[in-house]
Amino acid sequence: MRLTFLEPLYRQPGPFASVYVDTSRDGAVGDPDAALALRWRRLRDLLVTEGADDGAITAVAGTVGCDAEIPGTHGQALFTAHGTLALQGELPEPPGRDSARFGALPDTMPLIAQHAPEIPYLAVYVHYTGRHFLDADATVHVESEAGWWPLTKVTPGERLDERIPIADWPRAAARLGRRLAGQADRLDAETLVLTGDTWARGILTRRLPPRLRGRVTAVDAGGAPRPGRGLLEHLLDRLFRGRLAAHDQALVGAFLTQRAHGGAATEGLPDTVSALQRGQVRALFLNERRRSASLPLWVGPDPAQLALTEGELRSYGVRAVRREQADAALARALVGTGAELVLVPAWLLQLRGGTGALLRYADAGRGQPDRLRA
Repeated sequence: MRLTFLEPLYRQPGPFASVYVDTSRDGAVGDPDAALALRWRRLRDLLVTEGADDGAITAVAGTVGCDAEIPGTHGQALFTAHGTLALQGELPEPPGRDSARFGALPDTMPLIAQHAPEIPYLAVYVHYTGRHFLDADATVHVESEAGWWPLTKVTPGERLDERIPIADWPRAAARLGRRLAGQADRLDAETLVLTGDTWARGILTRRLPPRLRGRVTAVDAGGAPRPGRGLLEHLLDRLFRGRLAAHDQALVGAFLTQRAHGGAATEGLPDTVSALQRGQVRALFLNERRRSASLPLWVGPDPAQLALTEGELRSYGVRAVRREQADAALARALVGTGAELVLVPAWLLQLRGGTGALLRYADAGRGQPDRLRA
């Protein structure tokens, strides 16, 4: 997973307020707005306790809950820097618990985790609205959405919506197929998930360009799409659950090959941190439940200035050091060095200490990492 969406946040100087809050209104008992206001007051008090300034509090207060138009369960991730909103992210699922932190680094790993597996796809739903196939007034209604799963649950992708008279459908399907191929090409979609009326979608499938026809996955509709949510959300949830994006699968394959041959790969938090110090990491792999998640790391002003101990960091000449949560330090290092992140289940790739890395080059070098010099 590429983390370029976080670059604007890390260009801001700290300190940062990081807030994760459940903003779901569906199913709330009583007044949902009042319940959200109560949750925000608790988070606000926590930020005040951690030393957040009035500007940070005001910036969050003006944005929390502004996603009322999104139905279903979801949440928000909000980050402020120096009294301004630095980044707002919609969460496809509510956070496990509401949280607020104020500190030198933003707490971005929970937001990153909700972007995974970030599978590029195209969903197409073909409705037939006639009583029978000879009904002159019948139409074929086609809806499509191109985006990255699971973000399209709460952040709409590129949409297409057409109604075509039944008599024109065989000819129009070829034109529509070319438009769908354009949608798929713009984001390099891995699959086209197609559902709806069997007769109408069969005609569409046969008229898709060959490069897209081989990527079609036909599924039963299982009910009409829910307005305001990702098209075919429940079908996609079942289809993509436990799956990695093809790009991430390729990175895992490269890691396994390098590890097997003693090449450009490393495992364990100490060796991975050493590789990050050198800007050597191409992709970091983290098991979802790893012991290192709760460990602290010591960091300096620059993204690649991180170490397991204060003494190590100071030995490299870094004077301004502080202790940070490992996830916050790792996320900053990845964005700052242009590395990717793959959150991979242990059953698919068991990593020593839950941490590993595919390296840009095999020779890690010796001595003091150049990037750590103050």
